[in-house]
Formats: sequence, structure tokens, C-alpha cells
Amino acid sequence: MTHESSLMTNLMRTIEQAARVHGGRRVTAVRVQLGALVPISPDHLRDHFEDASRGTVAEGCRMDVEVLDDPADARAQHIVVESLELETDAAENGGIG
Repeated sequence: MTHESSLMTNLMRTIEQAARVHGGRRVTAVRVQLGALVPISPDHLRDHFEDASRGTVAEGCRMDVEVLDDPADARAQHIVVESLELETDAAENGGIG
């Protein structure tokens, strides 16, 4: 498994678990923080996310990416889900984060 596919697997797992816990039937937006040492650009991340999210609760959702610039930050080697916007079973929009 490549580093990029490992990052996507972990990201999708986090998003799907959060949506399930909060009763989301669909993720409409996700905001992530991209660590300074993660070897992927925001555009490349969005491309991989589009592929990885096909057939999941996050398919077609908007992805906002904040790029962190401090290599000493604890999040420097990670992609961190900052927040999600969900469509719930009651057809209400809710936010997490």
C-alpha cells in the first residue's frame, strides 16, 4: 500500500465513522488540515479523495483544505478532519467540529 493510499484509507475511515456516530446519511462537506510534512498538494489530495469517496457517504462532497506550515506541529505528518457537514436521516443539515 502506498503512503497516499494509506492516508486516504485513514481519512475515509475517520469520515465514515464520524458520519455514522452522528447519524449522517451523507457528508456534504469536509474540512481538513493538511500537515506541513504530508507529501501531497491540496489539489492532489482532492483528486485522491474524489476517487476514494466513490460509493461512500462522502461521494460528491466539497473538500476544504487548510495547509499547515509548521513542520514541528504535532499534526505535521497527518491529514486531520477538522469538521464535517452532514445530511441526516431527518434531512437536516448538521455540522460536526
